[in-house]
Amino acid sequence: MTIFVFSSAKQLSASEFFAWDFALKKTAHIFEYAILYLLIFRATNGKYVQAYLLTILYAISDEVHQHFVPGRTAAVLDLGFDASGANISSYLIWKLKQFRQKRRKK
Repeated sequence: MTIFVFSSAKQLSASEFFAWDFALKKTAHIFEYAILYLLIFRATNGKYVQAYLLTILYAISDEVHQHFVPGRTAAVLDLGFDASGANISSYLIWKLKQFRQKRRKK
């Protein structure tokens, strides 16, 4: 819901400096989709691939949605940042599971 609300808003400039604006917005993409992946991962009972595909499908639908919002554009580059968030979240979950398994063996 949060992602949809932000996608519906008019394009906002976070800063007068392009580099800061770009970094802030792309970091938000990564963070939002890392959390979305985690939530979907839990909802799918720990199915990595299914959670990843659902996250990416939502990212695609979000870009399509933005295409129809005045002042916004759809960007393939944003899908890359969204996928990066999902990848980071997936990797961290995997590493955490490995860490927990090692601790149990001791």
